Amino acid sequence: MPEAAQGTGNGRAARGRFQVVEVTGPSMVPTLYHGDWLLVQHGAPVRPGDVVILRHPFQQDLLVVKRAAERRGSGWWVLGDNSFAGGDSTDYGTVPEELVLARVRARYRPLRKDQRSVFGLLGWAVTALRPVSTDRSVSRRLRAR
Repeated sequence: MPEAAQGTGNGRAARGRFQVVEVTGPSMVPTLYHGDWLLVQHGAPVRPGDVVILRHPFQQDLLVVKRAAERRGSGWWVLGDNSFAGGDSTDYGTVPEELVLARVRARYRPLRKDQRSVFGLLGWAVTALRPVSTDRSVSRRLRAR
């Protein structure tokens, strides 16, 4: 099952607008974990290596989060960072451009119950909010599969 992102809105955000979505599933581990919150920008230009939100090509009521590995024709070849999870272009091929809805700008990782110690809180504080930038080394590695 591909990684789904649950939106806080109706999924019809205007171009350039920001939205917050929650990650469910393991397909983007270690970049994103189940329960992470993402700040996404609708209609932002996508480059290879960007993490994006898209409609699943065969189940369009399902939103998924993947890495845009490369441009192919009029669409994107998208891959999960966790190659064992599946549910990406290796299963459903190139994703048409119109199904790529938003680009992920930042990730917020909520505090877990086991992080209540002083060291746990410090570790969480350092990594809780991070921009999700293009990781070209991951992109190159994934395209070589």
